[in-house]
Amino acid sequence: MAAREVTLSHVEDAARVLAGVAQRTPVDHASYLSELMGVPTYMKLENLQRTGSFKLRGATYRLSRLTAEERARGVVAASAGNHAQGVAFAAQQLGVDATIFMPLGAPVPKLLATKGYGATVVTDGATVEECLVLAAEHAARTGAVMIHPFDHPDVIAGQGTIGLEILAEVPDAEAIIVPVGGGGLIAGVAVAAKEAAARAGRDVSVIGVQASATASFPPSLAAGHPVTIERGGTIADGIAVVRPGEHTFPLVQELVDDVVTVDEDHLARAVLTLLERTKLVVEPAGAAPVAAIQAGLIEATGPTVALVSGGNIDPLLLQRIVAHGLVASGRYMTLRIPLPDRPGQLARVSELLARVGANVIEVLHTRHDLGLTLNDVVLQVSVETRGPNHQEQVLEALRGAGFAPQVAG
Repeated sequence: MAAREVTLSHVEDAARVLAGVAQRTPVDHASYLSELMGVPTYMKLENLQRTGSFKLRGATYRLSRLTAEERARGVVAASAGNHAQGVAFAAQQLGVDATIFMPLGAPVPKLLATKGYGATVVTDGATVEECLVLAAEHAARTGAVMIHPFDHPDVIAGQGTIGLEILAEVPDAEAIIVPVGGGGLIAGVAVAAKEAAARAGRDVSVIGVQASATASFPPSLAAGHPVTIERGGTIADGIAVVRPGEHTFPLVQELVDDVVTVDEDHLARAVLTLLERTKLVVEPAGAAPVAAIQAGLIEATGPTVALVSGGNIDPLLLQRIVAHGLVASGRYMTLRIPLPDRPGQLARVSELLARVGANVIEVLHTRHDLGLTLNDVVLQVSVETRGPNHQEQVLEALRGAGFAPQVAG
C-alpha cells in the first residue's frame, strides 16, 4: 500500500501551528441525543469556532506553509461561504492578499463576513463548481495560489486537528459522526482519530453523513473511485459537493467505516432540535450528524461524538427551515376543510380544535376556490400540534364531526 499523504504527525504539526489561532471548541454532553442513542453522546461545537465553522483550520494551516514568494503572489479560493471566510481570515492574519469567488446565490451573511475579513469578493457562477473553474482561471492569469476548499493534504491535516481535540476530551469515544461534502473534514478526522486510537491500543469508528440530494461518496465508494453526480437541491449547501476529492477519496475509502445519507426533512428537524433543545444556531450541513442520529441511522455501542461543523446560516433561511422543521416533526399543520356555506360552521370547527388542544395560528375562509359550488366554502386553518399522534387526533375529531379535512402540502 502506498504511504498516506496525510498522517498523524502531519495533523499534530497542524495543531501546533493552529494553537492560538483556531479556538479549541467545546465538546458538550448532549442529554437528548444520549437518550436517543442509548449511550453517552457528545457534540463537538465547531459552530462556535472563529468565522463560524471548522474551515478556518485547514485554510490557516495551508496558508502557513506557503513560501514567502507564494504569499507575495496572493491567494484565490472558491466557496459558498465557510471556506471563503476561513481563507479570508487566515489571509488577513498572515498579511496575504485574498480573492474569493462566491456563487451568485451565496448567503448574504457569509458574503458580508468574507468581505469584512478584507478579501476581494467576486460573485460569479451559479455553483461552487463553476466558481472553482473561475478561481483556477484567476490563478493561471495572475499567479495567485489556489487554496482548494478540501482537496489538499495541508487542508486535510488542518481539519484533522478536530479529531485530536475530540479524543482529548472524550478519550473513550467509540464513534465520531462527521458531515461530508468533498471529504476534507472526514478524511482529516479519520486520520487523526484512527491513528491516535491505534496508538492507545484501540479503535474508533468514523461515520460520514451526506445530504441525500447531493451525496457523491456512496456511489464513488461503490465504484472504487471518485465519480461525479448531478447536483440536487439541498438546504445543506456546505456539503453539496458533486465529486469527492482526488486526495480525500483514498483516505475515506481506507479509513471511514460508513457513509449514510439524510433527507431534507431530517436536516430541517435537526436544525430545529439544536435550536430548541441546545440553544445552538447551526447550519444544515453542520446539523447533518444530529439528523442521522434522529433518523435512526447510527448504531452505537459506546460513547459517540457528533461533529457540529458550522453555524453560518442566513436568518431568512433559518426562518424557512424552522417552519419546515415544525411541519416535518408534526408540530405544525395546515388543513383545508370544505364547509357548507351556512352560519356556525367556523364556530364548530374552532370548538373541535380547541377541544383536542390544537392552537390555531391562521385562518382563511374563502368562497373562491375552483371546484366549489355556490353553496360551499373552504376553510384553510393552520394549527400548532404536539406531534404526529396529536395531528391524527385532530383529524379524527374533525372527521368524527362529519368534516372532510385535507392536509395541505
